[in-house]
Amino acid sequence: MAPPKFSSHTRSERVSVGFSREARLRKHADFDKVYRNGRRLFSAHLTIFFLRRESGGTRVGFTVPRTLGGAVERNRIRRRMREAVRLSPNDAGSGADVVIHPKKSALAANFSELCREVTRALERVRSAVESPAR
Repeated sequence: MAPPKFSSHTRSERVSVGFSREARLRKHADFDKVYRNGRRLFSAHLTIFFLRRESGGTRVGFTVPRTLGGAVERNRIRRRMREAVRLSPNDAGSGADVVIHPKKSALAANFSELCREVTRALERVRSAVESPAR
């Protein structure tokens, strides 16, 4: 039996199609700051929390509550949300920290519907962050 073939690319040459570390909210303190000081937007399947950043691009984080099901269901909805954000046209001029919190109805929603809703929500965040009035 022949040995398995591996990619000839080194780790630094690989092309990343996911989120970079700079594009994600990772620290509890960052999530907490968005929840305490940010604004909220509501849609059919999502609640979006956001806070304007002084410098840098937009960072996105996800919180999936235990009420949505077990770990398998929560991870599935998190992967769907992450892919919807990745596919959305995100040409953010001003930076913002965004936390996406799906509702129970997101479990039964079509992926295309989630993509449209995430894109619409990110556009609303972008316009709210760029507008001078709070």
